[in-house]
Amino acid sequence: MNHKHRKTLESLFSHPISGNITMKDVEHVFENLGAHLSRASGGKVTVTMAGHSANFHDHSHSLSKDEVVQIRKYLETCGVDASAIDPA
Repeated sequence: MNHKHRKTLESLFSHPISGNITMKDVEHVFENLGAHLSRASGGKVTVTMAGHSANFHDHSHSLSKDEVVQIRKYLETCGVDASAIDPA
């Protein structure tokens, strides 16, 4: 995982919740973690990782805090948490 992906993952798990994360950056983190992404109708991105699927809204502006919490919960469901961030 490169530095930018680690910083995005750290931002997803940071407290207080960051309001400066883009969906594009999150998609790159998902892909780096081995997730399969597909575009669905209505501007949605379907993410499948570790046997779990979720839909997220695909937009170009920063994610809302509610969206960050939703992504964080999905990552935790898939077994990814802040302790999984590898500094190397």
